[in-house]
Amino acid sequence: MLMRRQQFDADLKEEMRLHVELREQEQIQAGLSPREARQVALRRFGNATVLKEKSHMAWGWEWLENFVQDVEYGSRAMLRSPALAIVALLSLALGIGANAAIFSLLDAVMLRSLPVRDPAQLILLGKGNISGITDDFARSQLYSYPFYRQMQEENQVFSDTAAIFSLTNDVHGFVEGRIESEPMTVQLVSGTYFTTLGVRAFVGRTLYDADDNSEGDHPVAIISYAWWKRGLAQDPNVLNRKLRLGARTYNIIGVAPPEFFGTKVGEAPDMWIPLSMVKEVPPNYGGYKDNFSESLLIMGRLKPGISIDEATSNVNLLFRQILLGFPDAKLSQENLQRLDRTKVPLTPMTTGLSSLRRQFSEPLQILMVVVALVLLIACANIANLLLARSTARSRELAVRQALGARRTRIIRQLITESLVLALAGGVLGVALASVANRLLLRMVSGGLDTIPLDVSIDTRLLLFTLAVTIATALIFGTIPAFRGTRLQLTGTLKAGRVPQGTSGKNPLAKALVISQVALSLVLMVGAGLFLRSLVNLNNVDIGFNKKNVLRLEIDSSSAGYTPGEPREVALNQQIEERVSALPNVKAASFSAFTFHEGSWNSKVVVPGTYIGEKIIVNHNVVGAGYFATMQIPLLAGRNFSPSDTSTSQTVAIISEDTAKTLFPLGDPIGRHYGLDDNKPENDVTVIGVAKDVKFYDLAEEPVNLDYFLYTQHPWGFGDFEVRYTGGFAPVAAAVQQTIHSIDRNLPITRVTTLDEQVARSITIQRLIAQLSAFFGLLAVFLSCIGIYGVMSYLVIRRTNEIGIRMALGARRSNMLWTVLREILTLVSIGVVIGVPVTLAGDRLVSKMLFGLRPSDPVTLVGATVILLIVAAIAGYLPARRASLIDPMVALRYE
Repeated sequence: MLMRRQQFDADLKEEMRLHVELREQEQIQAGLSPREARQVALRRFGNATVLKEKSHMAWGWEWLENFVQDVEYGSRAMLRSPALAIVALLSLALGIGANAAIFSLLDAVMLRSLPVRDPAQLILLGKGNISGITDDFARSQLYSYPFYRQMQEENQVFSDTAAIFSLTNDVHGFVEGRIESEPMTVQLVSGTYFTTLGVRAFVGRTLYDADDNSEGDHPVAIISYAWWKRGLAQDPNVLNRKLRLGARTYNIIGVAPPEFFGTKVGEAPDMWIPLSMVKEVPPNYGGYKDNFSESLLIMGRLKPGISIDEATSNVNLLFRQILLGFPDAKLSQENLQRLDRTKVPLTPMTTGLSSLRRQFSEPLQILMVVVALVLLIACANIANLLLARSTARSRELAVRQALGARRTRIIRQLITESLVLALAGGVLGVALASVANRLLLRMVSGGLDTIPLDVSIDTRLLLFTLAVTIATALIFGTIPAFRGTRLQLTGTLKAGRVPQGTSGKNPLAKALVISQVALSLVLMVGAGLFLRSLVNLNNVDIGFNKKNVLRLEIDSSSAGYTPGEPREVALNQQIEERVSALPNVKAASFSAFTFHEGSWNSKVVVPGTYIGEKIIVNHNVVGAGYFATMQIPLLAGRNFSPSDTSTSQTVAIISEDTAKTLFPLGDPIGRHYGLDDNKPENDVTVIGVAKDVKFYDLAEEPVNLDYFLYTQHPWGFGDFEVRYTGGFAPVAAAVQQTIHSIDRNLPITRVTTLDEQVARSITIQRLIAQLSAFFGLLAVFLSCIGIYGVMSYLVIRRTNEIGIRMALGARRSNMLWTVLREILTLVSIGVVIGVPVTLAGDRLVSKMLFGLRPSDPVTLVGATVILLIVAAIAGYLPARRASLIDPMVALRYE
C-alpha cells in the first residue's frame, strides 16, 4: 500500500461513499426525507476519519508509512535550515569518515579472517613473530624440514599439516620468451600447503605432497591471480607457460583464486614453489635435509573434536621426542636444560600471520579511540545546534501537541530527522573514507612499495559505518528531541518575546560545550606528546651520517652468482672500485645490512671466561670502505686493509658497547673472541673499535655489534651504499650505469637514500603524530564551532536583557567582557575536567613515547593555552555582536 497510497485512498473513499448511500436508501424506504435519511446514515456509519485510519492500520504498514513521512518532513526541514545542515553534514562526514577509514585499515590488519576453508581450525606452532634461519637447539618458533616431516607423520591432533618458509624470496626471474628479468616474490611452501588451507586452484591444480618429497626434483609453480593478471595479462594458455628463476626453469601448473593472497597479512607472493626447490631458488638458502636448519613455520588443521589444550600437549611431547631423536643433536647439559624449559605455544591462525599486526595493532587501536572522540565532539556540536533549533521551534511543537499529537510521536519524528541527517553524513563519510583509506595505506607503507592490503569499501565496512551512523543519530538526536518536547503548552503558546525555557541560561548546552573542550584537550595533549616524541626521534644521535648516502640493492644471485664464491667476491670488489672512482662519489661499499634491516646474530665467547656465559652479538659483513661511506668514526685501532684476506687471520671491528661487554678491563685491540665456541676456526681478532650506531631502530639502547670483511666472511650481498656530493639523480644514474657496464644482467632495485630509509623506520610514529595532530586540530575546530554557535544563540536570546542593561548605562566594553567571561568560564571548566582525564589516558600511550613522560608539563600547558586562545577567538565575534547592539532595537526585539 506504501507505493499505491493515492489509489488505496481513492478506492476506500468510493467504498465508504457506497456504504453511506446504501444506508441512506434504506432510511428513505423507511419513510424519512432525503435530508433526514442522509443525517441518519452518516451518524450510523460513524467517524469517517477514524474508519479511514483503521483501514490504513489493517491494510497497510502504518509504522513504515509514518517513517517515510518523517523522512520526507526531516528532509524538508534540513533544506529550510541550510547553514545548520551544512555544518552538521560537514562535522558528521569528517567524524564518520575518519572512523570508517581507520576501521578499514584496522579490519584489514587485525580482524579479517583468512580467505580459506574454516580458518578457525588452523593452528600455528609457536607465535609466528620470528623469521629467518637459525641452528639453535630447542627453538619453539622456527623448525627444520626433517622436523616438519616427523611432526606431520607422528602427530595425533592435526588432520593436515603444512610448512612455510619464514622468509619470502625476492628474486628477478624471466618469463619464457622475454629477455628482460622481472621482479618476482616467491613463497616456498610444503606440498600440503594448499590442501591444509582448503584452497582450490582457479586454473589448473595446486601443489601436491608428491611435489615436495625429493630435493630439487619438482620445478613447478603456482602463481597468484594478481600476478597472472599483471605479469601474464590473464593468458588463457597459462598452464603452458614457463618461468626461469636462477638456473632452473619452472612449469606453471596452476593459478590461485582471486581472493587468496597467502597466509601472511601484508605480504602477497607472486608465486608458490615447493620447499624441495629451496636450494634452487635465489638466493639458494638450502638446508632441506639439515635437521637443525630451522627456517620453517609449521601450521596444522585441528581434527574435529580436538581442543587447543589437547593439541598443545601432543605437540610438546613430539617436540621433545623429535629433537632428542635426531642423530646429530648436540645434547649438552645446557641444551638439555633449555629443552626442559622450552614449551611450544599454539597460536590460532584465523586472521593469518602478520608482522604488520605486531607493529600497528597498538597504534591503530589508539587512532580508533582518537577518531571515536572526534565523533563524540561532533555529536556534541550537532546536539547543541539541534537544541537551539528545537528551542526556536518550541511554538511549532507546542501547537502540534495542543492539536492532539502525542509527545512520543513528536520525539520519534525529531529522532527521524536526526537519523536523516546522520545517514546523509554517513554517505558523505563513506565517500571520504574511500579516498582516505588509500592515503592511509600509503602513509602506513612508508616506503617505495605500497603494502598489499585490501582497504576497499566492502560489506563489513558498510555495516560498521551504518552502525556508527545510527549510534551517532541516537547520541546527538535523543537529548534535543526529549528536551525540545518538554514544554508547558500554555506558557509557550502565550509567550510573546521569549518562549518558555529559552532564556540565556541553558545548562545543557553549556554542559555540551564543556564536554567538547575536555575531549579536545585530551586530543590536543595526545597530539602534542606524539609530535614532540617524533621530534626527539628525529634528533637522536644515530652514530652515522645519513645525509648524502645513496642506497640500492643488487640481486646478484638471480644473475647466476653463488654467494661467497670467488667470482662474486671479485664482482663486488670491481663494483666498489669503479663506483668509488666516479665524479662526486666520495666512498662506496657493500654491506650485509644497513639500518633497520635486521641482522645475523650469534653467541660469542671470550677465552678465559666461563663457557656458559655466552653473549649475543649482532654481526654485519661489509666492505673496506664501509666506515668511510657511513662516516662511522673509528675510536681505536685500524680499519680493514688489503692484507685482510681469506687466508689471513679473521679480524673484526667491534662497537663501543661490544668492547665494554666483551672486554670490560683493558684495551680490546688485539684481543680474541670466538663465534659460538672456542674452536680455532671460529677465532676472531679485534683490530678496531667503532662508535656505537643505531642498528634496529632509533629508540634502541646501544646493541652489541661487530663488523667482518666480506673477503674473509663470504656473504650474499644485496645492499650497496655510496656517499656522494651534489644532486642525487645524476649520481644515481651514473652508479647504475657503472654497475651495468660490469654486468648488464645484474638487477638493481630500491634506489633510494639512507636518509629516506631512516625516515621509514619511524613510519608508525610519524603516522600517529600526523593523524593525532590532524584530529586534534579538527576537534578544536569543531569545539570552536560549538562555542560560536552556542554563544551566538545565547546572545540572540538575551538581546532584550542586553538592551535593557545598555539602556540603563552599561558600557559596550562591559557587555563584551560579560560574554567573553562566560566563554572563558566554560572553557576553564572544560580544562579542569580534561586535565585529569588527559593524565589518566596518556599513561596508556607511554610505551609509544620517546624522550618525554606522558605527564609532560610543557605539552599540557601548551595545549591548554592554545585551546583558551582559540576558544576566545571563537567567542569574540558573538561577544562583539552583543556589545554593538542598539538598545532601542533590542527593546523592540521579538
